[in-house]
Amino acid sequence: MAREIIQPEGVFVTRGTYPYEQVCRHGKHVYIAGQLALDADGKLVGRGDFAAQTRQVFRNIEKCLASAGATFDNVVKLSIFSTDMDSHVPIYAPIRSEFFSHRNVPSTYVQVARLVDPDCLVEIDAVAILD
Repeated sequence: MAREIIQPEGVFVTRGTYPYEQVCRHGKHVYIAGQLALDADGKLVGRGDFAAQTRQVFRNIEKCLASAGATFDNVVKLSIFSTDMDSHVPIYAPIRSEFFSHRNVPSTYVQVARLVDPDCLVEIDAVAILD
């Protein structure tokens, strides 16, 4: 079975030294690259605002999922990378519930020293399984 690389509409196309694809679908498995709080033009949304950045990241993930025929209901794993767990974790959970109708998604939450853009406060990647 061949893997399919997808570049979703409305999600920034990476450029530069390490360009990467946003979505890979292999059979019923969908892998979404780490999403930052970038709009379709690559501009950061919510500079200094963790809540605004997290919402933008989830909007990007939503577009990625849709491009592969999936929704948040299909997500089976999340990895969250933030620059300050102490202040971000209490903000993250309510925002996550805005996008997920269920709470039971295995997740890994890791604090990192910085992300690829020092103004980015959060990056999230996802794995989904199509029905």
